[in-house]
Amino acid sequence: MRTMRSWFRDTTGGLPTTFWYLWSGTLINRLGSFVLVFLAIYLTQERGFSASQAGLVIGLWGVGGAFGTTAGGTLADRWGRRPTLLTAHVGAAAMMLGLGLARDLWAVALGALLLGMFAEAARPAFGAMMIDVVPAKDRLRAFSLNYWAINLGFACAAVLAGLAAQADYLLLFVVDAATMLITALIIFSRVPETRQARSVTATATTTASRGALRTILTDRVYLGFVALNLFAALVFLQHISMLPIAMGDDGLSPATYGSVIALNGILIVVGQLFVPRLIRGRSRSHVLALASVVMGVGFGLTAFAGTAWFYGLTVLIWTVGEMLNSPSNSTLIAELSPAELRGRYQGVFSLSWQIAGASAPILGGLVREHIGNDALWYGCAALGVVTAVAHLVSGPARERRAAALRRSGEALTPVTATRGSQPAEAAV
Repeated sequence: MRTMRSWFRDTTGGLPTTFWYLWSGTLINRLGSFVLVFLAIYLTQERGFSASQAGLVIGLWGVGGAFGTTAGGTLADRWGRRPTLLTAHVGAAAMMLGLGLARDLWAVALGALLLGMFAEAARPAFGAMMIDVVPAKDRLRAFSLNYWAINLGFACAAVLAGLAAQADYLLLFVVDAATMLITALIIFSRVPETRQARSVTATATTTASRGALRTILTDRVYLGFVALNLFAALVFLQHISMLPIAMGDDGLSPATYGSVIALNGILIVVGQLFVPRLIRGRSRSHVLALASVVMGVGFGLTAFAGTAWFYGLTVLIWTVGEMLNSPSNSTLIAELSPAELRGRYQGVFSLSWQIAGASAPILGGLVREHIGNDALWYGCAALGVVTAVAHLVSGPARERRAAALRRSGEALTPVTATRGSQPAEAAV
């Protein structure tokens, strides 16, 4: 009992109050995250759209998200984290209801586009606010706790959504919108602005505001890291778009899909709090490479699945990869982001998820229809291996970049790795 109390204190103790309000908002929001989980089933079974049309709609969600994260990152740095979060959540709630009431394909597509734009505009501001309030030494466990809340909510939402969908699909949209508004209320009443006004020279200010895009676009180390996340996301997001369709083709119900995909959240809820200790002191590039291989294997095995238990096994496998991937990703983003451009760096990273969100369902749908279901899952496995190799090759440069930023006090100008640089591997 004393060991458990000590572990709990080490895991949760000492984090700022603002973090816990953000954590609570995350949990509530994710408890109602019904729609994206079941959107592919809703579009194909309830609205009668084809797999390609469903992929197009989900892809437009990603396109909207790409615009949203770009705008959200800029607004978080210029306007502030708090007003950006409030605007994004309230706007997303309104668009969620609009999507639920839409019937024609064009209206559903437009609703998905606008919903993606508002919903994802919150992501860079939220990430920047987390980094603002949590000291560097506590970020690994803070991000792990937040990820735990995301998946606790996701696990509950997946099961409840499967039951709610059998009663009325519109209920999914209403509950999701309500949780967004509750999260906005928490932010409005309890979360202060965290963006700090910094005393910088005129030159530095110009670089931060006017030259932000040029700064990011010349940061080859960071953009390489973002590109690798894009490849991983192309694999991972098949669980939202093509996995439910594949399970439906095998005669499995939406409720069964909800139960199977809930295993993802359950495993993370049970195991994620122990992951930081497991990977502490290990090379982040090695952890990310292992995560990519495990995710690739998990999705690759989907080609052989035909029953609920086998699909559940594949979910458990790629979830282990997801659990290894998330904490290392989060700490790397924090260390590779100059403070004055933190929101925009978060936005660029989030953009990789939105590009994947737009392209993964479209590419997945095309591959399934023209090459076959098995080819899609074999391709996921191959992409996982390629991403793993790239992480091993590029990892030392990322650590040199992070070490250089720490030494320079988070200077605005990115440090690009050279052959003559000495590696400075940072342990997690």
